[in-house]
Amino acid sequence: MNILITGGTGFIGKELCQKLIDQNHTLSILSRSPHQNTQAVTYYQTLANFDNLNGFDAIINLAGEPIFDKKWTTKQKDILRASRINITQQLVDLIKNSNHPPHTFISGSATGFYGDLPKQNNAKYYDELTACGDQFAAQLCADWENTALKANSDKTRVCLIRTGIVLNKEGGALKRMLPLYKLGLGGKIGNGSQYWSWISLEDHVNAILFLLNNPNSKGAYNFVSPEPITHAEFNRILSQVVKRPAFFHAPEIMLKMILGERSQLLLDNQPLVPQKLLNEGFTFQDNKLTPSLFL
Repeated sequence: MNILITGGTGFIGKELCQKLIDQNHTLSILSRSPHQNTQAVTYYQTLANFDNLNGFDAIINLAGEPIFDKKWTTKQKDILRASRINITQQLVDLIKNSNHPPHTFISGSATGFYGDLPKQNNAKYYDELTACGDQFAAQLCADWENTALKANSDKTRVCLIRTGIVLNKEGGALKRMLPLYKLGLGGKIGNGSQYWSWISLEDHVNAILFLLNNPNSKGAYNFVSPEPITHAEFNRILSQVVKRPAFFHAPEIMLKMILGERSQLLLDNQPLVPQKLLNEGFTFQDNKLTPSLFL
């Protein structure tokens, strides 16, 4: 396939692009940084190079300003929105301007869509039918998804990937956590009872490939493992892996004072399951959080 990818040089994008190259796909990658073109990959710095997307079989949209790196000022919120919604709208416009549009549009989102989910004994886990939350991150994801869905037609199917915490020691959240835990500075966040929905980098990339190759797949998908875990258990396993105590405690009130609204990304309860991926036959390599994922 001839595939256009935004965010192809990021943490997830690099791994995805390498697998697609290994499978003999031809890639066009949108990146703000200059790169050397190869036989399999052509780099672009802007979508202004395109009038339409007639030459592409699929679009994978992973672009977006990192959401946790900076304080959520009004200006930063605008940047977060623009980095997701504006580029998605540009892709939608190009798809609509195509006589022979791509058959597949896979666009990013996040489990932040759900916000802080209730802790109920009769509803321990939540799937893709769960309603959107009302916090900033939730509304950002909803607007991002609604923009992508404008590309849906009888010629183009749209898949939305609601990504949880992606685990791999080479990047993402785990790359930041490991040094602290190795120094014995790890510990519980809030009361530790909140569920974190996570997915290994390998499963995340394989799930994108699964959606790409299954023409009946469409709509929103939770990109999380089948077994979410409480933060307290996550903390215990990571402490066990690095063989260091993890007794430090970051109380909820302190996190809210330091991080403001961003604290919700650490404190929200999100016991999510990937029901649609499971229903459609995707097989996870990493169902449970085990020490091997951190090594």
